[in-house]
Amino acid sequence: MIANTERVQLAAGYLLHQRPYRETSALLEVFTEDFGRVGLIARGVRSAKSRQRGELQPFRPLRLSWQARGELGTLTWVEADGNAGRLQGIALYSGFYLNELLMRLLTRHDPHPGLFAGYRDSLQQLASAEDIEPVLRLFEMRLLQEAGYALQLDCEAGSGEALLADRWYDYQLESGPVMVAAEDEPGFHFRGASLLAMARQDFSSPDVLHDAKRLLRSALKLYLGDKPLKSRELFKPVRK
Repeated sequence: MIANTERVQLAAGYLLHQRPYRETSALLEVFTEDFGRVGLIARGVRSAKSRQRGELQPFRPLRLSWQARGELGTLTWVEADGNAGRLQGIALYSGFYLNELLMRLLTRHDPHPGLFAGYRDSLQQLASAEDIEPVLRLFEMRLLQEAGYALQLDCEAGSGEALLADRWYDYQLESGPVMVAAEDEPGFHFRGASLLAMARQDFSSPDVLHDAKRLLRSALKLYLGDKPLKSRELFKPVRK
């Protein structure tokens, strides 16, 4: 049986990653609003005469057309879809970090329009934000939620009792927080106030921001596995 050819016209998307393919082509991974993560072959894109070569830049909003019969499609058209904010320094490294998270946690052809909007907003914020940490933490939370691994942040695991701001909780990554009698008991501890602030997406307190980084890094590691994120290596030279 011959598979039907799927034709997509001018889908909103972003380039996540590309690598050389044969002499002048490239294999692309793109994140689109309506089709999720998609793998595409861009034929001849690495040749000096290719117009598409200049358009296919990370963090630039794009309109992409392709046709496909199986897992990989063939890019037939690409054009810019507005202006992209300029990412420099840590903001640029952070953009690559977001792209790698999407590559590692999302399966192909699984649409996440809400996450697409969150990614677009995050790129805009990275281009202008003085403090990128809240931008990264919010995106990580959205990504975990969209991937089916949402963190439980406002009630206890098992009982469903509302968290108390002045109590300590052992956060069990695959179930949620469990109240403990004291901070020095064994476990992965967070004050209730921090978890409740995360649930409100309020990262204005340095303590909450620190706790959010601890919790989200551990949660991501659980689902990413032992293979380290390459983009984190970019941050090392700029860390104090």
